Amino acid sequence: MGKKIMTVDDSSSVRHMVGMTLKGAGYDVVEAVDGQDALTKLKTSPVDMVVTDLNMPNMDGIALIKELRKLPQYKFTPIIMLTTESQGSRKMEGKQAGATGWIVKPFKPPQLLGTIKKVLG
Repeated sequence: MGKKIMTVDDSSSVRHMVGMTLKGAGYDVVEAVDGQDALTKLKTSPVDMVVTDLNMPNMDGIALIKELRKLPQYKFTPIIMLTTESQGSRKMEGKQAGATGWIVKPFKPPQLLGTIKKVLG
């Protein structure tokens, strides 16, 4: 069975595009619409990696990363930020929260897959 990756984004088109890219590369995909939805789903469906947007309603990507890092099973899980934000201060905030990597939208599928392969091993 392939590795399972959760995509978290309030945009259904982005979730669809990321999902198609990942499924095409052989990964299992779980989708969530925001950080709160992600936390709820991750309690019953563990994943090997999380790809999350930064700006979302209910719970943003930084808050989600902080919450996941508190949970023993997600302390070392790779988490990639996939966002339109590219400022150094936002990247630093993500890194301090526990993000493994940062990809700026719009992304190219080979770039996303390359990053995922690098951090998932």
